[in-house]
Amino acid sequence: MNKHYYILLLAMLLGAGAAFAQDDGAIALTAAGCGPSEQMFNVKVTDAQHPMGKPEPGKALVYFFVDLATAPTMRVGVDGTWMGANNGKSYFFFQVTPGEHNVCTEWQSGTFKKSSERVGAAMRLTSEAGKTYYIQLILHFSRLKLEDEAEGNFLIGSSLYATSQLKK
Repeated sequence: MNKHYYILLLAMLLGAGAAFAQDDGAIALTAAGCGPSEQMFNVKVTDAQHPMGKPEPGKALVYFFVDLATAPTMRVGVDGTWMGANNGKSYFFFQVTPGEHNVCTEWQSGTFKKSSERVGAAMRLTSEAGKTYYIQLILHFSRLKLEDEAEGNFLIGSSLYATSQLKK
């Protein structure tokens, strides 16, 4: 075998090692609760309504808030599946089954893809059927905070309501 063959083989092995390292990063983000990085949302916000949800039978209700009016679009994932997204100081809500969940939020950006993976936070949420949880992203500190009911109701009244759809 010639020298060029060995160089080509070494380059392929090094490339495969880099690919595995990237996969480890994606695996870690999924374990934190984030969904697939290529999934993006279209988000609309409104101040015309401030809906409040109720837990469905056998489920828990989770509100998600972002604290900053100039915040970028932030996706919210639970156990590796994106649940929706916010834009600016807004909120939305979704249902989860009772039990332990990993909740993740991450900046959605097609332009700054690698940088956007570093803006967000994750937390563990233990939910009970019939209960409501209020999670707020404190963007300045990239931290998720579980709020009490009074603060949650204040945030509903003082935030825009966000609806989102996966981009096709």
